[in-house]
Amino acid sequence: MNLDQARFFMVEQQIRPWDVLDPKVLDLLMDTPRHLYVSESQQALAYTDIELPIGEGEVMMAPKVEGKILQAVELQDNDTVLEIGTGSGYFTALLASLAKEVTTVELHKSIQETAQERLKEFANINYHIGDASQDWADNKNYDVIVLTGAVAEIPQAYLDKLNIGGRLAVIHGESPAMNADVITRVSQTQYNTEVLFETDMAYLTNSEKKSVFSF
Repeated sequence: MNLDQARFFMVEQQIRPWDVLDPKVLDLLMDTPRHLYVSESQQALAYTDIELPIGEGEVMMAPKVEGKILQAVELQDNDTVLEIGTGSGYFTALLASLAKEVTTVELHKSIQETAQERLKEFANINYHIGDASQDWADNKNYDVIVLTGAVAEIPQAYLDKLNIGGRLAVIHGESPAMNADVITRVSQTQYNTEVLFETDMAYLTNSEKKSVFSF
C-alpha cells in the first residue's frame, strides 16, 4: 500500500468534503504521517474513515473529526493548549505543530508512554497522567482546551479554565445523538457556542451519564 497516496485520499475524500478548507490545517494533515501514530499492524487502516482501537478500550478519533475540530479551534502560534486524552499522540502532534505549548493528560500510563515515544521530536509538550474527565486542577488557564472523548455534560471547570477569547472543543450529550461544539469565552461570565456537527463517540472514562435509580 502507498501510504502517502492513502494520506492524500484521506485529506481529499474524507476531510475536505467535511468543509475543512483551511490551507494551514490541510497542509498539516498532509505533512503529518498518521500511520506513524498507530501500531504496525494497523498502518494499512491509518487513513480510513474509522475510529481505530489503541488499547485499554480507547480509540482514535476518525480523521475527518480531527480535521474539523482542528480547524474550528483556530490555533495560533502563541496559544497554550490543554488536551484531555493523549491517545495515540497523533492529535497531540497536530496541536503541538500549530501552538506554542501543549499540556496533554492521559488516564492510561501505557497509552501515554507509547504516544510519548512517537512524539520525541516535539519539545513543546508537557505530559501528565491522571483522571481529567471533569477537571485538571493545575491552576492554569489556556487558550484552547480539547476533550478527545465525549462527556455527558460539559464540565464547568473547563469553561472556567479558558482565557478570555479561549476555545473549548467538546463532544457532549447522550448516545447516539451528541453534538460537537466549540465554546468561546468572550468575557468572565459569557460564552458563545458554535455547533460543528452531530456525532456519536465513546465517552471519556468517568464522563458517562450517571445512572438514576428510583425506588
